[in-house]
Amino acid sequence: MLALDFHPTGRHFLQIPGPSPVPDRILRAMSLPTIDHRGPEFGALGRKVLGGIREIFKTQHPVVIYPASGTGAWEAALANTLSPGDKVLMYETGHFASLWNKMALRLGVEPEFLAYAGTDDVLPQAASWRRGVQPDMLEDRLRKDTERKIKAVCVVHNETSTGATSDIAAVRRAIDAAGHPALLMVDSISGLASADFRHDEWGVDVTVSGSQKGLMLPPGISFNALSPRALEASKTARLPRAFWAWDEIVEMNNDGYWPYTPNTNLLYGLSEALDMLLGEGLDNVFARHQRWAAGVRAAVNAWGLPIQCADPAVYSPVLTGVITPEGVDADALRKLIHQRFDLSLGTGLGKLKGRMFRMGHLGDSNDLTLVAMVAGVEMGLQLTGVPLAGSGVQAAMAHFAAHPAAQALRTV
Repeated sequence: MLALDFHPTGRHFLQIPGPSPVPDRILRAMSLPTIDHRGPEFGALGRKVLGGIREIFKTQHPVVIYPASGTGAWEAALANTLSPGDKVLMYETGHFASLWNKMALRLGVEPEFLAYAGTDDVLPQAASWRRGVQPDMLEDRLRKDTERKIKAVCVVHNETSTGATSDIAAVRRAIDAAGHPALLMVDSISGLASADFRHDEWGVDVTVSGSQKGLMLPPGISFNALSPRALEASKTARLPRAFWAWDEIVEMNNDGYWPYTPNTNLLYGLSEALDMLLGEGLDNVFARHQRWAAGVRAAVNAWGLPIQCADPAVYSPVLTGVITPEGVDADALRKLIHQRFDLSLGTGLGKLKGRMFRMGHLGDSNDLTLVAMVAGVEMGLQLTGVPLAGSGVQAAMAHFAAHPAAQALRTV
């Protein structure tokens, strides 16, 4: 029997940190008949989603929407603002920061990759992957760049591979304190619509994001939120770009259209997602994710296992990484949990492969969804023979019972 033919009873528990489960309401919107992407109905749809997505990014400036993954939006951010040989300052917070650095090298710019300088007793091989960006390191490096050769600072807001967020407002303050003109580019692919993000207020020049996380859509849409400084930089940038070029897209977006064929039915889904998120209110959305994250961390603490993020001040509201004991293969544990309980967890990536797994708590979830996830993980840990200090299920239930939700997300 092919894997595509496997349909067990009940609903699969997709608890990876993205793609996140797609609500039925969004699936129904995506099933609408495809329309002419040059017709008046599409123009109205385009204007609606372009206006609504600016509210999600908290910006008054253009947001470019691509029919691509977040990786495409990474490339668009670099290609529209930089020239061959330009120096950029990046910070290693995990696997996705490392991939963005690798892309910069392949595009012909010269990234400098900073990393946490301290040590770590739990994961000595990946100390920098347990913390967020250290703004003081960025400031110190920028002060030394007296010739202003560094053209951009690139950081990840919510590092999906580790469960650590970074203080983007503090990064902007560090750049300003150094008196440096570098652009600030931020990957908020997993942070957008789950964690507080303020493109304009925090002085971000390009924000990169994608559809498959807090927006609760399938993969296939990505974004560049722009500042006036970024648009100005794009006029003289010399990296090759055609499909990714902002100028033609921004111009046609004024009327709700694109210079190529957009992904019409995903834009239907985006329209519905915007209605859901803005109808709930972004502050409520962020509070909901923080509450869920605290409940899941209560479970991990009850088990007595280390949380991947070592700094409680930057715990992610989107996912929690869990480090397995030495000698316990986290991927074998994930495989067992999937086979026995139809529950998918995120794998450890890069330096963390085999040493941790990731529990997603974002988007279309509720208290019982997350208690069930915790129960599946707890059973898997017990079956694997991992000694547990206590019951994570009881801890999660106690947290949710003691901290009632202010407002539930309705998906129907």
